[in-house]
Amino acid sequence: MFGPSVQVYTAAHLIQAKARIQGWEEAKPIVIEDNVWLGGGAILLPGIRIGRNAVVGAGSVISRDVPANTIVAGNPTKVIKVIE
Repeated sequence: MFGPSVQVYTAAHLIQAKARIQGWEEAKPIVIEDNVWLGGGAILLPGIRIGRNAVVGAGSVISRDVPANTIVAGNPTKVIKVIE
């Protein structure tokens, strides 16, 4: 489930200045497993995986993988609770 205004970014600019100035960028996949709930305004950054049954709090910025069966929130996201 996606709340309103969820942003999913797969484009990443290169770290090397010369290549970045020339306009090069790369795409990194985002994997969203089954039964995930993304709260409104969550931002998913390139290259992350959200584990099955995870819940992401509204307004969270996801910059690393989210473990399955967890509730995460914040900027950057932190595990708030493990779902039994």
